[in-house]
Amino acid sequence: MIPNLTLAVVAGVLFATGVYLLLARSITRALLGIVLLSNGANVLLLVAAGPAGEAAFYGRTPESDMSDPLPQAMVLTAIVITLGMTAFILAMAHRSWQLSQTDIVADDVEDLRLVELAVRDVAPHDEERPDVDDDAAGDDRPPGPGTDAVVEP
Repeated sequence: MIPNLTLAVVAGVLFATGVYLLLARSITRALLGIVLLSNGANVLLLVAAGPAGEAAFYGRTPESDMSDPLPQAMVLTAIVITLGMTAFILAMAHRSWQLSQTDIVADDVEDLRLVELAVRDVAPHDEERPDVDDDAAGDDRPPGPGTDAVVEP
């Protein structure tokens, strides 16, 4: 069984584009990314299923000429799941538009606080920071962010 190279490349492009759009802050782009990822998965399942064959009815065609019905059933299931995800994300986008007149996801305040704490914990350790030049740094340098040192005039 040799897979169709064109469909495999199409599946890869759909996956790559879907991931790129899914990483955006816009809910609309994330929705398009999920739809493209789902379509890429469907194409990949059909490519992996092998060549098309006759209908899988026992007794009508020889078994060697039958197509495998399992990938087709999995694609139908994936389509239904994608429809549900699309409806859910559209509802989130509509609610976001109602509340803030935008579909851009804002930064989480708690995440920003945790990043600030992490920077404070790492800042005093100059040997771990590649942007600090040890030769140019003397005792008269101003304290970094998050240090408790006091600069005297």
